[in-house]
Amino acid sequence: MSRRKRRWRTSAAIQQRARELRKNMTPAERLLWRHLRRKQLGGLRFRRQHPIDRVITDFYCAEHRLVVEIDGDVHAAQTEYDEARTEWLEERGCRVLRFTNREVQRQLANVLEAIYKACGSPAPDEGSRE
Repeated sequence: MSRRKRRWRTSAAIQQRARELRKNMTPAERLLWRHLRRKQLGGLRFRRQHPIDRVITDFYCAEHRLVVEIDGDVHAAQTEYDEARTEWLEERGCRVLRFTNREVQRQLANVLEAIYKACGSPAPDEGSRE
């Protein structure tokens, strides 16, 4: 069974913002990227600061439609926004994992294991949520 390749359209402004974010990653994002880049985690290919339509995700594995978000302290005050964003991504067939900066910096091995395990299970089918 072949899966259709999914391409999301993004505006030039979103693409430019993603480029800027790639140049200005947080320390936690840089640390995680050092372990995800160049297929270092089980041969999985991740993209950083990857646009999906109007949303820029921290990390994205297209093969498994997995979004990895690293949340800083500001996210404690915006839980509703983050929940809505997660729901929006899930409605488009993505699975979302969220970690805090502290988890990445202090429990990196656990974070990498969780990401790897998430890629081992099948990705949700687009539109399977009811």
